[in-house]
Amino acid sequence: MKNFIGREEELAFLQERYEAEGGQLVIVYGRRRIGKTETIARFCDGRGAVFFTCTQTDDKEQLRNFSLKLLSFNLPQGQYITEFSSWEQALLAMRDIPLQGWRKRLVVIDEFPYMARENAQIPSILQKLWDTELKNLDLMLILCGSSMSYMEKEILSEKNPLYGRASGIYKFAPMGYLDSAKFFPGWDRRDKIIAHSILGGIPYYLSQFDDDRSLKDNICRNILRRGAILYSEPEFLMRQELREPTTYNTIIQAVAGGKTAFNEIQQTTLIEKGKLSVYLKNLIELGIIVREFPVFSSEREKQPVQRGLYKLKDQFFRFWFRFVFSNYSSLEFGDWENVYDRIVEPSLNEFVSFPFEDVCIEWLRCRNKEHGLPFVFTKAGRWWSKDVELDIVAANEDKSALISAECKFHNSPVNDSDLARHLAKKLDALPRADGAEVFYWYFSWGGYTKEAADFARRNGIHLVSAEDML
Repeated sequence: MKNFIGREEELAFLQERYEAEGGQLVIVYGRRRIGKTETIARFCDGRGAVFFTCTQTDDKEQLRNFSLKLLSFNLPQGQYITEFSSWEQALLAMRDIPLQGWRKRLVVIDEFPYMARENAQIPSILQKLWDTELKNLDLMLILCGSSMSYMEKEILSEKNPLYGRASGIYKFAPMGYLDSAKFFPGWDRRDKIIAHSILGGIPYYLSQFDDDRSLKDNICRNILRRGAILYSEPEFLMRQELREPTTYNTIIQAVAGGKTAFNEIQQTTLIEKGKLSVYLKNLIELGIIVREFPVFSSEREKQPVQRGLYKLKDQFFRFWFRFVFSNYSSLEFGDWENVYDRIVEPSLNEFVSFPFEDVCIEWLRCRNKEHGLPFVFTKAGRWWSKDVELDIVAANEDKSALISAECKFHNSPVNDSDLARHLAKKLDALPRADGAEVFYWYFSWGGYTKEAADFARRNGIHLVSAEDML
């Protein structure tokens, strides 16, 4: 088992809420396997926390289990009862948890949707108790959930009784490359970035790979081999969140196969346009697909459902649908080594090229935060027009200064002709202020030839190598 890695920002957020005055109701959510429970457990370590994990059971059993957990913390009621007779009594009893020298009573209800789905009155009961009793106590209550749709559409919606009561709401995101790489200290940087691109910065997935084995061995053993932990993972997640997994599989497969425009997806799947827009919206809300626009697009330009490009945001879904779902027959037969050698391995460089652009943006954002760039940008992302496509464009608020960056993930070094083509790209269509200053950057995983370095010096191009990024 690997040591706890990363999540400094999330731990700092929880610590800030813990040190704040008065009662704190904190809502934490994010997709399964993303590390919520491990992070909260890390935060709770040594603080005398009541950590209760809900299960998929009936309301009566859930109340009994919650009662047993609370009463085990030396509550006065434990002298007279073995369980609470109602949720109101049980939740109110959080005020009786002994402080024992801690700053706050700390209670975590993990997988809260299991509790609330079985008893729709629980949010109302908790809201009433919070308003009248609990918010004035030294209590920090963390409600955590993995069901993205339920947390966002029910718990965080205006119609929910708990709306407006939370003193903190945190949505967990996948780890960036720099934290992902820490899972594999024994690998070279190429294997680290390939693993990050496949596993998508999801801690549970990252922890399945063992850097004492080769990258190939890990992919085959943990993803391609029937019965492996990650072999059916996307199917499991889809069944947990969505009612029509077969339809969603068809849509995701189309997007994974390069059909990124709405009309292309519709023509490939033959799903009615109205229904397709709803399916895509659901996949976006779950963080599986993202609808991407050129970085400076206005909100008005984003309104028509046919505009923008639909891409797989979840990198593991992208890998799985491209290499597992499409080769199911061979993999079910046990021919995983041939699938890797003949299909996966020859495509890895091309597969990593898109996540590599995100890693480059991550690197720029870190430098931007530290004021390590020629200016401070407020927007950054991909940009394209009918004639030109730019991997990264970043600009300040009034667009008087821009960065145009190219990202190349391959083994061979970039030469001077590659840099010349980058400089020659037409930026006239970019929305920018008159006389705006443009800075040219180039990211190359394979490094640069001497001629490229000389060309960059003469033409003011900032070169970034893999060593620089690490």
